[in-house]
Amino acid sequence: MNNDLVVLEVDGPIATITLNRPERRNAFSRAIADGLDSALSGLPDEVRAVVLAGTGDHFCAGLDLKEHEQAAPFEAVKFSRSSQAMLARLRNCGRPVIAALQGAVIGGGLEIACQAHVRVADETAFFELPEGRRGIFVGGGASVSVAKIIGTDRLIEMMLTGRRYEVREGERLGLVHYVVEPGKAMQKALEIARTVIHNAPISNYMILHALQEIGEMPASAGYFTESLAQAMTLTSEDARAGMEAFLRKRSITF
Repeated sequence: MNNDLVVLEVDGPIATITLNRPERRNAFSRAIADGLDSALSGLPDEVRAVVLAGTGDHFCAGLDLKEHEQAAPFEAVKFSRSSQAMLARLRNCGRPVIAALQGAVIGGGLEIACQAHVRVADETAFFELPEGRRGIFVGGGASVSVAKIIGTDRLIEMMLTGRRYEVREGERLGLVHYVVEPGKAMQKALEIARTVIHNAPISNYMILHALQEIGEMPASAGYFTESLAQAMTLTSEDARAGMEAFLRKRSITF
């Protein structure tokens, strides 16, 4: 599937969604948003992991400001809300999402990346939230998604100063899980995707969904939800097969 600006490629159980606007450093535009939405709608049922990438030297350099120079308030609100809904669909697509990052991961690019469950960056990657210097505010969910990773205090600092964080600093903050050599992020992301697709589907589902919900709950409700999630997995056919394979020292394909 290809709308020119966002390309969806499916190779068996792994789908790759690629931002394809390298001449503009993959700036987040309405067409990119529509392309991501279409790609998510086009995921076949057999896909069990998604790799998210950007063409060229940069993952995504943020919002395409040219599109918003003359935006009206109601139009801006609708674009922000639709972007938030689309990115929530990415995070909640039911499969592990692994991002391969390089170069600029700025503003809206960071908001997209932070929807991934695993983030791999090569040594060229850097992170910025320059909204304060642009006279604007985040609109793709960073006040929630990025804040959950680095904390509100650090988010405020990033937005006030527009400070550039290099990849190792991003790793220290939790923006990145793996750092690899330049040009190797996609290779590592695919390696991780090939690993997680071999987990039991019910386990992946609970990891992706139950933990996210538990994070929003009071502790007592979280503990109870954890027990339900454990019961659902522990009594499943996959669990029985997995435990038998472990005890008998056999490999298993779920």
